[in-house]
Amino acid sequence: MTYVLRDLPAQIPPTLLAKARRAETATIGHRRQLGFVDRRIQGLLAERRIAGTAVTLALPGQDSTLLHHVIALLRPDDVLVIDRLGDDRHACLGGGVACAIKATGCAGVILDGPATDLPEIVQYDLPVWCRGVAPVTTRIYDIGGAFNVDVCCGGAVVHPGDVVIADASGALAMPAAEAADDIDWALEKQSAEPALHERLMAGEKLGDRSGATAKVRARLGG
Repeated sequence: MTYVLRDLPAQIPPTLLAKARRAETATIGHRRQLGFVDRRIQGLLAERRIAGTAVTLALPGQDSTLLHHVIALLRPDDVLVIDRLGDDRHACLGGGVACAIKATGCAGVILDGPATDLPEIVQYDLPVWCRGVAPVTTRIYDIGGAFNVDVCCGGAVVHPGDVVIADASGALAMPAAEAADDIDWALEKQSAEPALHERLMAGEKLGDRSGATAKVRARLGG
């Protein structure tokens, strides 16, 4: 294996990024199917929400050489998406890596594998979505890897430059050309939800509102 390093992608326009920071993954999930990472990849820091430009890394097994190198290339508002190429044993992100990533202004990390040193990740306030924590770590083995190539993270294909949104429900990556419509739809739906919840609390029935009750009654012949 060798190293592949490609140019950083163009960053998400500020207006779209501002909207993405307000959009909820679970709301987008009412409309979109593709791009959601495995639900077992969850945030280590409670109630965090991030959005940013996908910067991708394919990192093999026990080796974290390329990760250590590319941290210096990260920009504010990037989200580092790490494909661990099937390895679920070795934690490539711990206290020192978290500190270094935080110093770049990077918005956060989506990691298809475990992390370690949770107290230090909390200390440095680095939003990380991963497959839990593990004590066995990677080393500087100089095996190889690829930076800013298409990767698979939690079953989702992520392209460099995608819009990444992550929150308490999980993480999502969308091609920038598709993201605006889904984000605008989600924000409109979110803005209508408080009024809907008030009506439900006042006695309106969800089944009547959604049309589910009419469908059930029609099936039952009444």
